[in-house]
Amino acid sequence: MGKEDSKVVVLAFWASPYAMRTKIALREKGVEFEVQEEDLSNKSELLLKSNPVHKKVPVLIHNDTPISESLIQVQYIDETWTDAASFLPTDPQSRATARFWADFADKTISFEGGKKIWGNKKGEEQEKGKKEFLESLKVLEAELGDKSYFGGETFGYVDITLVPFYSWFYALEKCGDFSVEAECPKIVAWGKRCVERNSVAASLPESEKVYQQVLKLRQIFGVE
Repeated sequence: MGKEDSKVVVLAFWASPYAMRTKIALREKGVEFEVQEEDLSNKSELLLKSNPVHKKVPVLIHNDTPISESLIQVQYIDETWTDAASFLPTDPQSRATARFWADFADKTISFEGGKKIWGNKKGEEQEKGKKEFLESLKVLEAELGDKSYFGGETFGYVDITLVPFYSWFYALEKCGDFSVEAECPKIVAWGKRCVERNSVAASLPESEKVYQQVLKLRQIFGVE
C-alpha cells in the first residue's frame, strides 16, 4: 500500500469552516476518508494527542501521522495526491499570488471575524465587525472580478480557503441585519457557483443549520 493510499481520518466539527476546507480538498482529489466528529466541549483523547499545541479541529490523520492547521492540510493533500489536478497554478508567480489571497482570506474572513458580528448585540461593536467583514469581502470581490473562480476558470486553493464561510453568510446576515449579496453580489454568485461542485456541496452544511448553531453560541455567550 502506497502512502497516498493509506487510511485518512479527519477530526472535525461539522460547523467548522476550517474543517470544511480539508473535506473539500480531499473530495476534490477523490480521496476516501473517515470523519470523526468532535464534541468541542469534551474533546477526544485522539484530538488532544494529535494536536497537543492548539487542541483544535481540524486534524488530518494520514498513515497514522497527524497534520494540523487547515491551510497546511490543503497544501499537504495537494502535494500527496498528485493524480488529480493541483489546487495551485504551475508557475511560481501565480502560485505566490494564490497563496497571498488565501492568506488574506484566512486572516480576514475568519471565525473570529464573524464572531464580532454574531457575538455582539446590535450596537457599535457589531457595526464595527460588519464594516470590517464587508470591507475584506469587497477586497476579495475586486480580486475575483469577472472570473468564475479566483484562479480563473479553475477551482483552486483560494476558493477552497474562502468558500466554507459562504455557509456562514446567512447566520451573519440574520444576526447583523444586513445582506452580503447587496454589498458583494459577485462573491455571492461565486459562492453559488462553488456549491454546484460535488466536493463543496458535500462539505458545506445547510445555512439554516449553521444559524441554529450560532443561536446556541449566542446563548452561551449571553448575547441577546
